[in-house]
Amino acid sequence: MAVARGHAVDLLTNSPFAPGLPLESWLGPGATVHRVDARLDKAATVAAVGAWLAESTPDVLVVDTFPRGLAGELVTLLPTVRAPRVLVHRDLNPVYVERFDVARAVDAFDLLVVPGEDAPFAHHPRAVRTAPWLLLDADALLSQVEARRRLGLDDGDSSPLAVVMGCGRPEEVAEAGETVARLRALLAGRAAVLWLVPTPHEGGRTVWPALEVLRGVDVLVGAGGYNTVQEARATGTPLVAWARPRLYDRQALRLREEERVGDAAELEAKVTSLLLHQAGPARPSAWVNGVHAAVEAIERVAR
Repeated sequence: MAVARGHAVDLLTNSPFAPGLPLESWLGPGATVHRVDARLDKAATVAAVGAWLAESTPDVLVVDTFPRGLAGELVTLLPTVRAPRVLVHRDLNPVYVERFDVARAVDAFDLLVVPGEDAPFAHHPRAVRTAPWLLLDADALLSQVEARRRLGLDDGDSSPLAVVMGCGRPEEVAEAGETVARLRALLAGRAAVLWLVPTPHEGGRTVWPALEVLRGVDVLVGAGGYNTVQEARATGTPLVAWARPRLYDRQALRLREEERVGDAAELEAKVTSLLLHQAGPARPSAWVNGVHAAVEAIERVAR
């Protein structure tokens, strides 16, 4: 969104998926992407971030989630940054918040943007809440027919469609493939089941961002990560999800009881029920995307 509004954006990420995602073409010519190898140890990560920041002269520095940085490097680096500092403030495990005195780190920021969920310092005097952030606005999504075509279904195929998200840790990606195999055997002849992956993986269909095709999906199977949950709710896509254990992100708190599953049998029962036995409410055609308000708030701080 910042690029669309005419800003030049330098993006630094150590996501393990970043090397396989077409971020440059998707973001456009106003963005430069710097990928830090996710396999680097703490010292190497600190060095990489420090080198990048030393060469940068930003008009505003935006830090996502971790006010202390990817590996604690911002505790010493932030005082050297003369530009306004913005924190995208998401939920964090309270054990981490207390152990590393995150409250002190948060006070180093000029603005906290809280993207649609509660967070430890959401009531900070410099905090601004927005609606949830989505990678696409409603008018950028494919129609139901176009989405099903993009997913490889024939135009005349009216079978209900379940999509299993294959992302996360390697063992979780493998588990998603096993879930697809079980659902296909269970629903043979009654529904279609696809395995969606953000980067190429044997047996999976590569689609990113998945939000683009959700209007063609009848049931989404995944985990309780921020993007998956918010995209499912914005598009009205029924969600069946694991609460994956994470060091910082508390997925169990994000998921509603009717969305969360504890084992494979419960997952299969919920997917079958949603696909074959329940007519859900009408899907919304539009939603409020919080990225617009977030960019406007950041622009005000930058000025």
